[in-house]
Amino acid sequence: MKQYSYRHHKPIRLFPIILVTIVLVVSVVLYDSSTRIVTNEYELAYENLPETFDGLRIVHISDVHAAVFGDSNERLISMAREANPGIIAITGDLIDGYDYPSPEIQLEVAETLVKGLTPIAPVFFVTGNHDWDSGKIQPLLEMLERCGVIILQNSYRLLDVEDDTIIIAGIDDPNGPADMMKPHQLIEQIKKAQSDTFLLMLEHRNDHLPLYSVLDVDLILSGHSHGGLIRLPFTDGLMGQDRDWFPSFTSGVYTMSDTNMVVSRGLGNHTGIPRVFNNPHLVVVVLRIPVEEPEEDPELDPDLSEILSGLSE
Repeated sequence: MKQYSYRHHKPIRLFPIILVTIVLVVSVVLYDSSTRIVTNEYELAYENLPETFDGLRIVHISDVHAAVFGDSNERLISMAREANPGIIAITGDLIDGYDYPSPEIQLEVAETLVKGLTPIAPVFFVTGNHDWDSGKIQPLLEMLERCGVIILQNSYRLLDVEDDTIIIAGIDDPNGPADMMKPHQLIEQIKKAQSDTFLLMLEHRNDHLPLYSVLDVDLILSGHSHGGLIRLPFTDGLMGQDRDWFPSFTSGVYTMSDTNMVVSRGLGNHTGIPRVFNNPHLVVVVLRIPVEEPEEDPELDPDLSEILSGLSE
């Protein structure tokens, strides 16, 4: 009689495999969400845009928080260059209000970045809350001015091309001096001097769309919200800067009356909460003149149609 022997096979333990797989997937998602820059381009049309500014490309950078993408921020600088901008707008929080890395290192990171951007196109800057909280606002502003950045502190500039003009204005963050000019005061000043001119407003915070729509601002570029930190398919952002749930105005284009606001999700992070499905964000805005729809041919009278048909035979 034959004897058969059976080998005892240990059962495969699936739990450790599943656990390791989950950890790897989560790690990849978190790494990608924090390091891979995503570019969104928005074309916006305006009836009052001068013809020579049709097609003006604006690179919008916000909330860097001293983050570095590649050696000397070359990856971010290269992406800005490839966008072929006419101007570059930095809407605050270039450095961070916390001391890690040290304020000195943060200023070095900011200087390296703007030195890479200024040869590409004119760079405009407005302050954010963390620029003021850092305690390094004066060295920051002096460095930016030394590097050729145009600082807009409750002020505006005229951009002239041939005989056409648009206005670019900037508001200091409210964390600045308590007695500084308020947004409506600056806009009233601009409207008195340049009543019908296209107005582009730079502001760090993203909560003034209702005000600016009443004051007939054409376009606002802002940041501050960090995209709501965590973004899910059914949300506009999960958590706001004040730890409020489902905040508004966290990313993309928002319209009220004839005013558009474009909100950047920002590039860096300082909250301690990882960005999830919320990659660093580089915004490109393209200004356009509306394209007129061709008029449809009027319908011919039926009798006239028969006559014309007969002539063609």
